[in-house]
Formats: sequence, C-alpha cells, structure tokens
Amino acid sequence: MKIFNKEKRLQYIGFNDVWFMIIGIIILGFVTDYLFNNSFARYPFWKAVSHWSISLCFSIVNWCVMRTYFIYLRKKLPNVAQVGKRALILFFAIVISVTTIDAIGGTIIAYFLDAKYYFSERIRVLLPIIIISVMVMAIYEAIYYYIQLKKSIREEEQAKQVVVLAQLDALRNQAQPHFFFNSLNTLRDIIDQNSKEDAKKFVDKLSDVYRYILDASNANIIPLRDELKFANAYVHIQKERFGANLQLNLQLPETILDAFIVPISLQLLLENAIKHNVISRSKPLTINVNYKDDYLVVNNTIQAKSTQLPSTKLGLVNMQKRHDLIAEKRPKIENNGKEFTVFVPLLKPSDLKHSL
Repeated sequence: MKIFNKEKRLQYIGFNDVWFMIIGIIILGFVTDYLFNNSFARYPFWKAVSHWSISLCFSIVNWCVMRTYFIYLRKKLPNVAQVGKRALILFFAIVISVTTIDAIGGTIIAYFLDAKYYFSERIRVLLPIIIISVMVMAIYEAIYYYIQLKKSIREEEQAKQVVVLAQLDALRNQAQPHFFFNSLNTLRDIIDQNSKEDAKKFVDKLSDVYRYILDASNANIIPLRDELKFANAYVHIQKERFGANLQLNLQLPETILDAFIVPISLQLLLENAIKHNVISRSKPLTINVNYKDDYLVVNNTIQAKSTQLPSTKLGLVNMQKRHDLIAEKRPKIENNGKEFTVFVPLLKPSDLKHSL
C-alpha cells in the first residue's frame, strides 16, 4: 500500500518506524495475551505460543489500523493548531477500531472453537488495550514533534546562514573594484562639470544603496515599496554611467506596494541584467518590472556581451536557495534565447517558514 512506503513514513510519521512497529507489536501481543488468557501461566509452552500467536495477530491488525488513522489524520490535519482536533478524532477511532476488531475476531475464533463470545465480559480487559493504544499513538506524536523541532531548528540556522551569505554576497558584488572605480569616475565627471547638486544627489544615492544592503539583508522579507526605492537609487547610480541607454520601466499597481519581497532580490536582477548585456546608444537596455499573479515579473531583452565570460549564475542560485529556506514560494526563471524573465514571488508574513 502506498501509505506504508518509506516516503510516507518519513513525511507523516517523521521517522522510519519499522523497528518500533516490530518491537511494539510483539510487546502488545504479550500484553493482550496476558490480559485475556495468561496463556504462559495456564498452558504448556507450545499451546501457550499458539494462544499468544492469536493475540499477536490481533496486535498486528490493531497497530496497522491505528497507524493508518494516524497517517491519514496527519495528512488531513497537519497544522499544530489542529492537534487537539486530531487527538480527539484519533482517540475515538482507536476505541471504535479496538472494540470492533476484538468483536469480529473474537466471534470468528469462538465459532471455530465452538465456544461462546461474550462482548460484555471483554470490555473490562479491552480498556487497558485501548489505553496502551492511545499511549502508542501519543509516542508517535511526541517523536514526530521532536523530529520536527530538530528540523525546524536546523533549517532556522541554515536560513540565518543564507541571510548572512546573501548580505556578504550583495556587498561583495557591489564592492567589486570596477563598481567603485566606475562610481568614483562618474562622481569626478559630475564634479568636473561643476554640477554640485548632481554630485550631492549621486553621493546620497550611493549612500542609500549601501545603507539598504546593510539594513535590509538582515530581514527575511521587506515591503515592496522599500525595495523599489532601493532599486530606483541603484538605477540612478547606473544611469549616471549609461545615461538614457539604460531604462527601468516600472508598471506596478499601487495595491501591491504593501506586499513583501525577499530583500535585494530586485537589485540582484537589475545588476544581473546590467552585468550580462550590452548597453549602448545603438543597443539601449530596458528592464521591465511588471506584476502578474502574485509575482513580480522582471524582464529584459538578451543583448549578450561578445567578450563575456560564462556566467556562474551564483546570484540567481543563491536567491532561489534563500527563498526555499524562507518561504513556500520560489522564483521562476525563463530564458527563451531572446528575453530573460524572472518571476519573483510577492509574500505575506504567513508565507514564511520561520519567524527569525
């Protein structure tokens, strides 16, 4: 059965419970036999073993049924807030299944042994079995939450590391010598033109870029309107170098500006487009930023540089990894040879996997 394969065990139970099942069923078989027959005290060894094997069969059926209930409820009611509802349903399912299995099995055995089956007499000994069954399911639940807690802590640490790496990666990308030299050369040209106000504005924008990188990269998500302000500051710096040959075309509805985005995602895509494409008077580059189905769509025509080294795509890979660890959604990348498009998910706080 599909529900018993290893993948399902790990997904809904949290661990490979084969040995837990084997040992637990054997113990439950001895307990069941002791409560109903106490065979090893009343009969010769091999007859006692035959009686115990019947109890073992009951234990196997009970365990598998309870386990199936557990997996089904874990699948249908997976949230922590639903644990009370899940436990209540599981309790009544255990009571019904244990009594039903005993009634059906006991009746069949009594028929073949030409004996009487009195359900009212068995209620007294069924109660301990129900209690044990509930305890077994409680152990399953406790182990599951313990493993999930360890996994959550591990992923939380990984997410923190990715945030730090993203910050360092963003700073390293911006701190490359050519960026500094280009920025300083641009500033010198502005000063040579005796344009004091333009020089001030350029320095302010450069300061805004670094301040945002340092501040925002410590957060998991940030309002889209803040990311757009940062993107405009970044493009302003680049336009001092490329002039009208570089254009950022923002076509976004006002209603989405309070949505959230993983910080520096948009800047990384802008930088990626500028880095890998020719930007000149004969080949101006326009980067379009649109909105579609809860995604920020960043698109540009491909104007690859002829002398460009092969791309490592490290920035895009890191952006996807960061989304994988932080949120349920991840960016989608499309490249048809003519246009390069990235769909960046817009997020809500509830989309986060961790509240770091």
